[in-house]
Amino acid sequence: MNRGQTINQVTGTVLGAAIDVHRALGPGLLESAYQRCLCYELKLRTLPFVQELSLPVRYKGMDVDAAYRIDLLVDDRVVVEIKAVQSILPIHTAQLITYLKLGNWPVGLLINFNVELLKNGVTRLANNYTGPLPSIPEDSQ
Repeated sequence: MNRGQTINQVTGTVLGAAIDVHRALGPGLLESAYQRCLCYELKLRTLPFVQELSLPVRYKGMDVDAAYRIDLLVDDRVVVEIKAVQSILPIHTAQLITYLKLGNWPVGLLINFNVELLKNGVTRLANNYTGPLPSIPEDSQ
């Protein structure tokens, strides 16, 4: 974990990596392809992450294996959920909120790669608050 970076810096690095992936591949692929390429970009940026992290549900002191799997946990504090769908639905946002609550993580990024401009496919959630994204320069698309 690199606590030298703020959460905004970490999310900015993740978004920069996602933009590079989207710029190279464009929309229309499977989520798994985007995830693999995004992981490669994060490695290039030396940003620590875990992929396909199992997340149990705790109920009255018991762990219930609910088969939740987080696409990426970056820098031990930013949850990244990757989609390649026509449009983000409320269930996708609810999924990310659930992950944030269950893991007690402060920030999540929902990234839909199936869009023409990636900035239109990004949602940032933080503790029940949908905050502004770090600015993405127009020429980076």
